[in-house]
Amino acid sequence: LNTSDTTTIPDTFTWSEDSKVSHQDVVGAVKSLLVDAYITADEITANFFELTSEGEQIIKDGSQEIAVLKCVLEAGADGIGMGDLQTKVGKNVAKIGMGNCMKAKWIGKAGANLVPKVDAVPEDEVQDALKALSAGSSDVDGKVVQNLKRRKLISPVTRKSYKVSRGPSYAPVRVKKAADLTKEMLDSGAWQTTPFKSYNFLTLGEKVGGGYLHPLLKVRAEFRKILMQMGFQEMPTNKWVESSFWNFDSLFQPQSHPARDAHDTFFIKKPAETVSVPDDYYERVKEMHEKGGGGSIGYRYNFKKEEAFKNLLRTHTTAISSQMLYKLANQEGGFKPQRYFSIDRVFRNESMDATHLCEFHQVEGLVADYNLSLGDLIGTIETFFNKIGITQLRFKPAFNPYTEPSMEIFGYHPDLKKWTEIGNSGMFRPEMLQPMGLPENVRVIAWGLSLERPTMIKYRIKNIRDLFGHKVEMARTRAAPVCRFDTVGTVAEA
Repeated sequence: LNTSDTTTIPDTFTWSEDSKVSHQDVVGAVKSLLVDAYITADEITANFFELTSEGEQIIKDGSQEIAVLKCVLEAGADGIGMGDLQTKVGKNVAKIGMGNCMKAKWIGKAGANLVPKVDAVPEDEVQDALKALSAGSSDVDGKVVQNLKRRKLISPVTRKSYKVSRGPSYAPVRVKKAADLTKEMLDSGAWQTTPFKSYNFLTLGEKVGGGYLHPLLKVRAEFRKILMQMGFQEMPTNKWVESSFWNFDSLFQPQSHPARDAHDTFFIKKPAETVSVPDDYYERVKEMHEKGGGGSIGYRYNFKKEEAFKNLLRTHTTAISSQMLYKLANQEGGFKPQRYFSIDRVFRNESMDATHLCEFHQVEGLVADYNLSLGDLIGTIETFFNKIGITQLRFKPAFNPYTEPSMEIFGYHPDLKKWTEIGNSGMFRPEMLQPMGLPENVRVIAWGLSLERPTMIKYRIKNIRDLFGHKVEMARTRAAPVCRFDTVGTVAEA
């Protein structure tokens, strides 16, 4: 472009071939120079066909059908067997060539042999067409081209190149424009002659990408707000490792219970045991297990300290509930009625599938007050589920080691059109409460549910692994709407 104002590069591809420069590098340079208006460029699009390796072989040796026909004609009127043909031209050539010869009616079958139906070898149209396309000809018949594409002898190629001319800011030597005004430029006066990049003061800049709350956290925040509106106080649940004493023994769960086996619980190897538990409380719990009290006969077994002191990943947040109730019973000034809740992670050694993981979030609520009854428990549960939009409830008798009576909670799923289990509940047993030191007429009602199940229902997620874990799509997290539960009237059945 230096030679004159009217000099152009008609085609960068041809120019790069002549200059022995990679066309890809030339295109990169063109795009870079366009930014500063050193040049102008018009795009050129060229469509042509490129021969495959099989097509190149046909140009060299001829088409498969011609090779097969020659062998059949050489064999004479008696023809040639398929085995002999494959030996002469090769298995692949024989297969392709025979099919095309039969289609063109050049050969036929006489028993097991292939016999000629023509007297001479015709012009090799396939080879001629490939030669023409290789030379850049555009006169090849369209049907022939389609046949060559079907046989995968050619492949279409689109090549883009540019016609390049001088631009409004053209200069023989490119000078890099400065992006910033520096102190050194001001001190030396170089800013007066230095070219600067233009600034767009009206642009808003690139959109800032912020963090997004996970759907579980959105539902958790809504549950937390609802429970606080109901007068509940959040329990500190930031300790995932608990002792077996608080996780099982304080709940009057026997040391022989199947849930305490390694195939159901994750035990900690190091440190394997807790340091201490309240001594007086430990003795009372031990006595309740071994001998009973308050009308209970206990479990009548030898309570082992080494079993109680084992560390584990908590299997439920009720391990925190038992500690909070112990503190409530032994606080300064004596017992005072209280409502507690927690929403945090728990761990179970379970087989993972579409609805189960080894870790999940448990929502738990409890009320400790004088002379509570099963009716208070049902009423509290109805109020909570009413606030999250579950209007139809049923309660079914169940068994839990540390609650009596116990109830499973079922809710009607409008999408599935069936009743599904959504939680568990009950009244803590006297054998659990008495060793804590709570007054005799204090009752504790409690219920729990997972956070994942209502979240999956709310966001129409079928597989729990699409909600929680390493397979979760970040796009789904960004697009998840704000969680809101509408309060509606309650319909309940006991």
